[in-house]
Amino acid sequence: MASSHLAATTESLALAMEAKNPSEAISILYHVLEDPSSSPEALRMKEQAITNLTDLLRQENRGEDLCSLLTQLRPFFSLIPKAKTAKIVRGIIDAVAKIPGTSDLQIELCKEMVQWTRAEKRTFLRQRVEARLAALLMENKEFSEALTLLSSLVKEVRRLDDKLLLVDIDLLESKLHFSLRNLPKAKAALTAARTAANAIYVPPAQQGAIDLQSGILHAEEKDYKTAYSYFFEAFESFNALEDPKAVFSLKYMLLCKIMVNQADDVSGIISSKAGLQYVGPDLDAMKAVADAHSKRSLKLFEVALRDYKVQLEEDPIVHRHLQSLYDTLLEQNLCRLIEPFSRVEIAHIAELIELPIDHVERKLSQMILDKKFAGTLDQGAGCLIMFDDPKTDAIYPATLETISNIGKVVDSLYVRSAKIMT
Repeated sequence: MASSHLAATTESLALAMEAKNPSEAISILYHVLEDPSSSPEALRMKEQAITNLTDLLRQENRGEDLCSLLTQLRPFFSLIPKAKTAKIVRGIIDAVAKIPGTSDLQIELCKEMVQWTRAEKRTFLRQRVEARLAALLMENKEFSEALTLLSSLVKEVRRLDDKLLLVDIDLLESKLHFSLRNLPKAKAALTAARTAANAIYVPPAQQGAIDLQSGILHAEEKDYKTAYSYFFEAFESFNALEDPKAVFSLKYMLLCKIMVNQADDVSGIISSKAGLQYVGPDLDAMKAVADAHSKRSLKLFEVALRDYKVQLEEDPIVHRHLQSLYDTLLEQNLCRLIEPFSRVEIAHIAELIELPIDHVERKLSQMILDKKFAGTLDQGAGCLIMFDDPKTDAIYPATLETISNIGKVVDSLYVRSAKIMT
């Protein structure tokens, strides 16, 4: 380029759009931003140039250049309103977030922007960048730092009574406490988020996130029916927005069905009009687990875990319930195997179920104590002895009820006789 800058005009932007390749377009847009003019029209063109440049850098996966752009634009931010500055800053941070493998870069960028906003006394923008930073720290498993940041931020936002941001922060705090296995605080933070959300209009995406978190907490308490309702609400919100989180809501809905022994409903949900849109590895994984659960097959369950490791074991929410599901399947499998026997060797059961003898023996003794079936373990002979289901004799409860009624009659007669005597 002959000159060090290009005039911030529609012609310059059109020139960038007509460029032969992204690198040339990026170069032209950088030159447009170097235009010293600060007229309203020039500022408007520069804003458009920033938007175009951000999109191009994101498409080229140039995260470092996006961070440099944010630093380079600081003098420009003093020429435009604070609301537009906030929009541009959040737009660039969002663009960096869309580039894979940039979590550390995002954290570094947010920390730099927090320092700059403090120096410039831009409270509104700083609070939102700090909330974003806390979310990134939580994703990076830096829980203590994220909790410290959120604790100070939530007090500040409550004083300002910024309800919309408060919903975001309380929801984030709930997720953070849940990650730390502090269920009471997670529920308290979610209740605070719901209270703030009831006072304002909440965008559908945010309402979906609240419902999703509600479902996760109810599922953690083994209240799968209520959890299913919340996951369904979240799914409807995300599905309407075509948000990628919809598939996770649907996946957790299927998990709830499996956990309440309604695995047969899974196929119906997947083959429904809404479910067919999201057919893929996540739903296939849940279908495999549902099939294993229906057939009470531990082997099929282990095959599903192996084939869909990413979708099952690496999903923290599903993984939390896998052990419970495994225990349920193991119990059902053992019940199926011992059904035909009145006396059977433990070694034979272990061979059929393909598990170590000591593991099977320990599980059988636990099931006997939990009254899952009537029987006893003969450890000397290494056998399980099954008993017939004891039939409850109706005479004992009837006798107890009669004695109780006679007691009430005697007490009533005593009270009457005492009144006559006086």
